[in-house]
Amino acid sequence: MTIPNHARTNFQTLLRAAADGNLVLMECLDSRTSEPRYVLCAVGQDGTDRVFTPFGHLSDGNPYDAYLPPDPDNPRGFLTPGQARSESRSPAADDRGESNADQA
Repeated sequence: MTIPNHARTNFQTLLRAAADGNLVLMECLDSRTSEPRYVLCAVGQDGTDRVFTPFGHLSDGNPYDAYLPPDPDNPRGFLTPGQARSESRSPAADDRGESNADQA
């Protein structure tokens, strides 16, 4: 599988923003459901205004249940849900929101 150029470019932009200290986690509302989303944004400048460019949101619930990773035995395929569950780790306390870190 080949990652498209636009995704590679966006990822490089995200890495630069993080390295420069210009990456933020912003609470937003999903435009379709109005549910809260926690969005990774790069921060830029347009004159005196700050510009926030969203790159994606953090997964709700257990992120290991949200995605099917590539199949290491088939470069063109993905694991099935059953394979992914058997190969994934169980969520840590932080994944379940049980950590005290970064609480204001």
